[in-house]
Amino acid sequence: MNDDSVILAAGCVLWRRSPSVDGIELALVHRPKWADWSHPKGKLKRGEDARQGAVREVLEETGMACDLGPELPTVLYRAEGRPKEVRYWAAEATGGSFEPNREVDRLLWLPPAAARDRLTQPRDRLLVDALLEALHSAWDGG
Repeated sequence: MNDDSVILAAGCVLWRRSPSVDGIELALVHRPKWADWSHPKGKLKRGEDARQGAVREVLEETGMACDLGPELPTVLYRAEGRPKEVRYWAAEATGGSFEPNREVDRLLWLPPAAARDRLTQPRDRLLVDALLEALHSAWDGG
């Protein structure tokens, strides 16, 4: 039997200020179950607001508290035979520390270009560009 109900998820393109030439670094998580590099994200709990879910997933997967910024494009794809909808936000890391766990065994902070190259899924690379556009727009006052 094919269950076509949509899997709802949320996540963030997590960033922090950096003295590097790009001015920021992005957090990427390595998930051993899938052997991939991605942005922190996960399924919403029953009745959970997507914004709350995004902040919770960042904390669970990276150990970082964050301030949500602008919403980024929603990503749609099929996962385990079902449609999945992941809402993303730009989020600035405000503190915390990473501890490897069952879901995420590594965390990397990389400049945007290096992060784009490291991401496993092309759909995740597009979110790097969306984040940079959102931040430049916010920093330019528009």
